[in-house]
Amino acid sequence: MTPTTASAADAATTAAAAAALLIRGGRPYGEDVADVLVEDGTITAVGPDLSAPEGVEVVDAEGCIVLPGLVDLHTHLREPGGEEAETVETGTRAAARGGFTAVHAMANTTPVADTAGVVEQVLQRGEDAAWCAVHPIGAVTVGLGGERLAELDAMAGSRARVRVFSDDGKCVSDPVLMRRALEYVKTFDGVIAQHAQDPRLTEGAQMHEGRVSAEIGLTGWPSVAEESIIARDVLLAEHVGSRLHVCHLSTAGSVEIVRWAKQRGVDVTAEVTPHHLLLTDEEARGYDAVYKVNPPLRTQADVEAVREGLADGTIDIVATDHAPHPADAKDREWDTAAFGMTGLETALGIVQQTMVDTGVLSWRDVARVLSETPARIARDVDQGRPLAAGEVAHVLVWDPRPAAEVDPEEHASRGRNSPVAGRTLPGRNRLTLLAGRPTVRDSRLAEH
Repeated sequence: MTPTTASAADAATTAAAAAALLIRGGRPYGEDVADVLVEDGTITAVGPDLSAPEGVEVVDAEGCIVLPGLVDLHTHLREPGGEEAETVETGTRAAARGGFTAVHAMANTTPVADTAGVVEQVLQRGEDAAWCAVHPIGAVTVGLGGERLAELDAMAGSRARVRVFSDDGKCVSDPVLMRRALEYVKTFDGVIAQHAQDPRLTEGAQMHEGRVSAEIGLTGWPSVAEESIIARDVLLAEHVGSRLHVCHLSTAGSVEIVRWAKQRGVDVTAEVTPHHLLLTDEEARGYDAVYKVNPPLRTQADVEAVREGLADGTIDIVATDHAPHPADAKDREWDTAAFGMTGLETALGIVQQTMVDTGVLSWRDVARVLSETPARIARDVDQGRPLAAGEVAHVLVWDPRPAAEVDPEEHASRGRNSPVAGRTLPGRNRLTLLAGRPTVRDSRLAEH
């Protein structure tokens, strides 16, 4: 039987291929040592010194952190239409290697995921690949054109059950259209995930507007282009009483606006990418287009602000914005190169290095920002669940002790445009379970 992605509806089918495992001696959420027993795709016991039933494989997790499987709310799988950059198969393999058991696939494909037919096609390809759950994100506007709303109700009522809508890559810049979208998704508890970029303020922009852009002669991308859209949209969300999610927040000013909005009671959530937690606009000095990304890498002050915002809960989640490209789209002059970076296979290592090893976040916090809250925002009831008896076994066993140099040639993604190539990152994926079935063992894909 071919395994499928895990959900409440198909957990029984998946369990037929699931392993019976006792994860011995790990630390759930980085806290006290406890064993985790997995049988028939379900966690059946958690506690110290559990007995291994006959025939159950014992996995030595001494020194490892046991977490719920990670959930990425912002992934570009490129299929349909961009298979030279990534496919659902290769992208979900990359996700599994990164410790993810669910990804949410952005709508900027060809054709655009703006109809029930396209989102169901993406869902089906995710089920066929069976490396992690794939949840399609629907476009807000037809063809990402920003002129009229897409078939939001049809996508929400389809088998894909879409609850997150985004024109990511483009901003819903028309305030009337944005208001209507917020009103529409409110009827089925959906959320608009906004790519906050005023198009008029960023015409021809290549990198963050500041000292570095002036010194190296690249057209600047001002922080206010992001901040002005966020300010407008939190007010619209408050007026409508609907849910707003801010994609890839990158500036100190944006953190302050979201903080202010939450204090007012606005139902807004926000994400930060791993690369915005780590890298700054100084990387652009070498004109290596691997560092060209939307929104751009900002200043060290912005990096410190988004780290602080993630630590204090102003920023709710980490999302990868995994954006693979063919080599010829990045190996060119900066101004003609594509925007975007890969991120699924390095996300947790960056979060560990920047937030956990510095003492800013605990592993319990990591579970919150990389699993529990992304699932809650997406209204995904099957992912981000507690490590507790009776829950479906979406589990990651992460060893925080090893460190290794990042080599994109070893990645499962088709994209080699990793901004951390050659850098040393901590951590190793010892085991990932999708409804109890191993998808990764010791950082290697467990073929199925």
